[in-house]
Amino acid sequence: MAEVVCLGEALIDMVAQQKGVTIAEAKGFSPAPGGAPANVAVGVAKLGVCSAFLGKVGADPFGYLLRDTLHQHGVDVGGMRFDESARTALAFVSLTKEGVPDFIFYRNPSADMLYEPGDVDTHRLRRAKIFHFGSISLLDEPVRSATLFALQIARESGALISYDPNMRPALWRSEEEGKQQMEAGMRYADVVKMNETELKFLTGVSMPEVGITHLFTRFPQLVLVAVTLGEKGCYYATPVRSGAVAGIPVEVVETVGCGDAFVAAMLVQLRKRARGRDAVRNLSDLDLQRTFLYANAAGAITATRPGAIPALPTDAEVAEMLQKF
Repeated sequence: MAEVVCLGEALIDMVAQQKGVTIAEAKGFSPAPGGAPANVAVGVAKLGVCSAFLGKVGADPFGYLLRDTLHQHGVDVGGMRFDESARTALAFVSLTKEGVPDFIFYRNPSADMLYEPGDVDTHRLRRAKIFHFGSISLLDEPVRSATLFALQIARESGALISYDPNMRPALWRSEEEGKQQMEAGMRYADVVKMNETELKFLTGVSMPEVGITHLFTRFPQLVLVAVTLGEKGCYYATPVRSGAVAGIPVEVVETVGCGDAFVAAMLVQLRKRARGRDAVRNLSDLDLQRTFLYANAAGAITATRPGAIPALPTDAEVAEMLQKF
């Protein structure tokens, strides 16, 4: 049975075949399975912990490709649902010369947006030790209601709740609404990972140590916040401890999926080192440093390869990198 259950969007990234061009300038695109929660589910499985994915895709070739890809990487896909009336979401992605992505989404509505409370696999969810979700599933109905229903079950079942306030302005009807939905997820979370841009957007502060303090004040149920800093590594804090872990220098191919690799590695380490939210709150400095060194390594490896899911590392690959670092 899956220890980590991820809920949210699974979609196809249509990645421009040339770097350094806009989406409109691209001469061709290559389809790649993706979606942040789906990536995290694969990342967890590749690192050796049983995971499951809950969400809805279209009953179309792309939806079946997503199901098969997740299954091939060891993810339990028994909780996936298929919609006959809506297509699998597409995200067209262009990459800068440095490998930084820009997105345009084709949904409105796509199958992931039509995931309903009745679609939630409560059997798998009640047995999860960690439940992970992201902000995109809070943007629209009925998937918002399904996500809130799943959060209620996860909390009642004692699962540690992990949240990614994924900032995607291209999906927002307005900046104010986008911020409201990002903040809505914060109210349910025990553990949150965000990047520098998301931290500043939510708090108005760019310094991680100050911004995280604001988050603990506004959302007192939080027990761990991690802010990724790109090549500089990450900063983390619990209510009683904080620290930073330096980045691992690598030759960057692209950054698609790096944040998801970081989240997956963080969750795997939390499952290993802490059982429940109180244990996470009280993790030692040594455990926190090791957790985020491992997460940094997973993100760094992902940056050296093209694609998201194919780039996600195994536990052996992370261990090998850490031996060199």
